[in-house]
Amino acid sequence: MSDAPIRLGTRRSALATAQSQQVADALAAASGRPVELVLITSEGDVSRASLSELGGRGVFATRLREALLAGECDVLVHSLKDLPTAPAPGLVIAATPPREDPRDVVVTRTGVPLHELAPGSVVGTGSPRRIAQVRRRNPWVEVRDIRGNIDSRIGRVRLGELDAVILAAAGLARLGGSLHDLHLEPLGLAEWPTAPGQGVLAVEIREDASADLADAVAALDDRRARVEITAERAVLAGLDSGCQAPVGVHAEFDGHELRVRTVVYAPGGGDRIGDDRAIPLISGYAGEKGSGDGADAADRADPVARAERTGTVIARDLLDRGAAGLAT
Repeated sequence: MSDAPIRLGTRRSALATAQSQQVADALAAASGRPVELVLITSEGDVSRASLSELGGRGVFATRLREALLAGECDVLVHSLKDLPTAPAPGLVIAATPPREDPRDVVVTRTGVPLHELAPGSVVGTGSPRRIAQVRRRNPWVEVRDIRGNIDSRIGRVRLGELDAVILAAAGLARLGGSLHDLHLEPLGLAEWPTAPGQGVLAVEIREDASADLADAVAALDDRRARVEITAERAVLAGLDSGCQAPVGVHAEFDGHELRVRTVVYAPGGGDRIGDDRAIPLISGYAGEKGSGDGADAADRADPVARAERTGTVIARDLLDRGAAGLAT
């Protein structure tokens, strides 16, 4: 077994390095080797264009994955919600550590809830999903497409440039810092499902990584998080084939049952199509249209495989109900 440092590739932002350091500490404990951060600049970190103009998912991951494949680092840490659903050739997501709070949070100076903000109030977010959700929650506010790190977004609220921003609770928790002068309104997942994989980190390695490294990374994997994100990303992958509308999806797995809530939104926030179902992951495929006797025996015994199958079925049902038409 090598005792050389493990090189962990990460974006340069304060949030990325903070969450990568958490993984680095856990990986050092699991491997018995020191772990050092390798800071990598992605296109998403240097461009000021909106995420929709840059191409959305993958804009933060491409350069990191190139560095991993080139041997510039041994392992990567991503925010899972930033990753495309298609597998990256030569790479594997070897661990998804325990999930942080997956909710979105409204940050304001006054503590006025989002739905009570006065007409003309300015709410900042760069996410098409969040834009649609804000417009549904309070159609009288102005939504401003913004970029920047968490500190800069919060700073714009403190300065009065924005009345509110929508942020991920997980990012706030991982970054830390004092928000004593501001008010936080967590948004319930039942009515405000978030991005697939939100709150989960992805630890990625090369397929040909050494057995020692692969075993150490695998020790960080959390079964509950793996089942949940598999279902969420399967929904997104299925919708990507025929639907460009914003989507929120959140799965909860309690060890026996998987509940998946999905909403596809019209970009303007006016219309939506939703799905909310609970699937037992013990035996059979009760409630899953188009499955049952044809399901492989391996699927029946593997909650991750069942979660993927469930997500695929949900996406197909949403497309059958007209989800693709919401984008037009």
